[in-house]
Amino acid sequence: MLTDAGKKAAAGTAAAALTLGAALAAAVPAPAAAAGRPGTGSAPGPARLDWKPCPSDDPHHGGRLKGLECASIRVPLDHDRPRGEQITLALSRARHTASRSQGVVLLNRGGPGANGRDLPALFKRSLPGTAAASYDWIGFDPRGVGASEPSLTCDPSYLYPGRARPDTVPADAAEELAWTARAKAFADDCARKHRRLLPHMGTADSARDLDEIRKALGEEKLNYFGYSYGTYLGAVYATAFPGRVRRMVLDSVARPSGVWYENNLDQNIAFEKRIGVYFQWIARHHRTYGLGKTRRAVAAAYAKARSALKAEPVDGRIGPAELDDLFLADGYGDHNWDAHARALAAYVVRRDPGPLRKAWTPPTPKRLNNYTMYTAVECRDAAWPRDWSRWHADAERLYRQGYRFETWSNTWYNAPCAFWAVPGGPRPEVGGSASLPPILLVHATEDAATPYAGALEVHRRFPSSRLLVQAGGGNHGVSLSGDRCVDEAVAAYFDSGEIPENRPGPDARCEAPPPPEPSGTAKPARGERRNAGHLAGHPGTR
Repeated sequence: MLTDAGKKAAAGTAAAALTLGAALAAAVPAPAAAAGRPGTGSAPGPARLDWKPCPSDDPHHGGRLKGLECASIRVPLDHDRPRGEQITLALSRARHTASRSQGVVLLNRGGPGANGRDLPALFKRSLPGTAAASYDWIGFDPRGVGASEPSLTCDPSYLYPGRARPDTVPADAAEELAWTARAKAFADDCARKHRRLLPHMGTADSARDLDEIRKALGEEKLNYFGYSYGTYLGAVYATAFPGRVRRMVLDSVARPSGVWYENNLDQNIAFEKRIGVYFQWIARHHRTYGLGKTRRAVAAAYAKARSALKAEPVDGRIGPAELDDLFLADGYGDHNWDAHARALAAYVVRRDPGPLRKAWTPPTPKRLNNYTMYTAVECRDAAWPRDWSRWHADAERLYRQGYRFETWSNTWYNAPCAFWAVPGGPRPEVGGSASLPPILLVHATEDAATPYAGALEVHRRFPSSRLLVQAGGGNHGVSLSGDRCVDEAVAAYFDSGEIPENRPGPDARCEAPPPPEPSGTAKPARGERRNAGHLAGHPGTR
């Protein structure tokens, strides 16, 4: 649908890839030696936090930490060796202003690998009612991320080689070989730089970090809010430490049984549907954008742009892969639909690359760190196929079935896990009993990044949970994005523990706000549309 490269598959491609997979699999670095048996020494006492005003020019968040307090905590690299090597987690805090505190809420943006120290200001400012004033809101950069030390970054040329990346849709076996070699080079660089750290970068490690933060804060029980991957981290914590959970909101829920290879295949299918919704929206506003009156016509315009950018990247830096990066964000949320449609129209209709040049920015050092930690966590959490023929077969199958927008780019985004130095798994257990306090799940039914099946699965795994759906919504990261119905339900839960009545299927519904209108036209009447795309770092973001 999106590119002429869809005609790429020559008869010998699959066979060549099978040979390639066997050769590269044999070249995978040997797994890192085990860190050793769990230590038998007693754990040190709880860390003490020394809160100070956050810097006004933070290197990771700029001025967005203004008004917050910052601190750090030392935790074991290997929680089974509590007196062994220590690492540092960077924290932030927005203190409660009500006369009576309800405790602390730990916040996680997702990713995995996303920074989180700016989140307290957002929740303090945006959560309606009295709940915002009743808690200390705690942000943190997870292990390996941002201001936490050590902060991991591997081969930056994989995401940004200083020029346009190769087209993610390989035209032949040679192009696929080049991409797999790039993925292996990234994995090898991570092994060279961080081999001793990689065994300790999984979600189970981060869940134990959460409990160390709880102890350092002096809290008997933890309140928690997680977006996207943060829902999986929260679910793992609730499973491992059920007696330490007070209130927990999981927004845009990842499917535990698909962690992570199968979840990425699910994304390829879901994003095809979601980008189709976006193209249909563009077609509906043909008078504004001139890209075609049908979804198929807009898809053809997009394919035309990809072909032109492959032949001649804008400034040598923006090719078809970078165009896909830009439009992938439109599958996560509709916040930039108008701006990106105008950029595409300018390039295709008027041959003006200016708006496209303005819309795309190269990955920053922060983004390169985020991607490294995305990979480090996902590759460690669960087993991944080690034979490239499996990856090739799955990508080819989905692409030929018509799931073309995300399939190959998502394959390469996760491909380093095929060559990772540390084997993944075992996958952490997820599930709870009816004795666990109620967990509030929030999910948009048309979410592409974490398809709705994940919310239903977690709802089944936690009998005391309640599921609030945004019916018809497609944005990833629902809370605090302008839906008053959702925000008031989340605020009521934090304020008093109020939850929906238990019903078959979803327990409560909020109707999704209407899609945006092109700039200069009438705005939707319901709710306040806010740009919340920064809220949810998630698997697959570029």
